[in-house]
Amino acid sequence: MQHVQLLIDGQSVDAANQATFERISPIDGHVASVAAAATLEDVDRALESASRAFQIWSKVSPTERRLRLLKAADLMDQNTEKFIEIGMRETGSTATWYGFNVHLAANMLREAAAMTTQIDGSLIPSDVPGNLAMGIRVPCGVVVGIAPWNAPVILPTRALAMPLACGNTVVLKASEACPATHRLIGTILNEAGLGEGVVNVITHAPQDAPQVVERLIEHPAVKRINFTGSTKVGKIIAETAAKHLKPVLLELGGKAPVVILNDADLDEAVNAVAFGAFFNQGQICMSTERVLVQDG
Repeated sequence: MQHVQLLIDGQSVDAANQATFERISPIDGHVASVAAAATLEDVDRALESASRAFQIWSKVSPTERRLRLLKAADLMDQNTEKFIEIGMRETGSTATWYGFNVHLAANMLREAAAMTTQIDGSLIPSDVPGNLAMGIRVPCGVVVGIAPWNAPVILPTRALAMPLACGNTVVLKASEACPATHRLIGTILNEAGLGEGVVNVITHAPQDAPQVVERLIEHPAVKRINFTGSTKVGKIIAETAAKHLKPVLLELGGKAPVVILNDADLDEAVNAVAFGAFFNQGQICMSTERVLVQDG
């Protein structure tokens, strides 16, 4: 059983009121993890930590940010077995799936690291003869990442990697279905030396999700929100962000098709459709939802 604490200001801490919640393993019904159930006070502490850290991290040179993110990628690879163990216990599925998660997530960190020196602006025409105007890109502040459980290493890493590369600090709201898995990502980024408060991780009890998310969005330190999940919840997040005039990036539900051409090997096509529909219990955003057969 995994004991999970919040990650705030580079430290592992309990919830302010010492509350916890249990994640029950879908495999055997035993307790997979016991995690801190963050209060709104804890959420504020995490956001304030990220806001303070932004003053330092945003001034770190692009090359140094790249080196630290590359170190984080290597640490993630080195912890593959730990991710597999925790991920399987919390959410089921196979070792292959979680190994793939770690491999892809580590490469996302490397890709983000490569972008630190590629952030550029633009030249803007000026009405003043002999003059030109320049537009430059600067870090915006604290970014909130909200990730689901179904690809538990890929999706939270994707939500954090590019904001960090661009000089922003982050608060990850872990899924209540895999708090230990998401917390391990924060541990790795922290151990890579990004800096205290650059990455904070909040875990919360399922019934507290609405108030935790609302506070994460409405807090004045937060400048951007990244959410992956259901269309139903995405609408709520978009509406809440709109009230506060905050940009939000949403990846919501889809209806992924497979097209079978009339010259296809039908046995192979059936195998491919079944794999696409039921791998990871069908809980992938690209899982086959429709089968279209070419006419004629």
